[in-house]
Amino acid sequence: MLYSLIAIYSRQAGVVIPMPKLKTHKGAAHRFHITGSGKVMRTKHGKSHLRRNRSARAKRQYDEMLPVARADIERIKKLLPYGA
Repeated sequence: MLYSLIAIYSRQAGVVIPMPKLKTHKGAAHRFHITGSGKVMRTKHGKSHLRRNRSARAKRQYDEMLPVARADIERIKKLLPYGA
């Protein structure tokens, strides 16, 4: 209630109260990237474990970025409010 009173008073006085900043989830920021067109991209799992046993083709495929499933996009974008 106190905050709403402050907001009402500040509007009348012409003082702007900034919105609070949103924090980026650092774990998600390391794992996902948002492209310029807005697509959320991810890497494949299993990239660093037992990689020397795999063929050269399989190793190259681990370096590719893949689009995230549609079901997960909204959840991940909430973790990355500024498009990390």
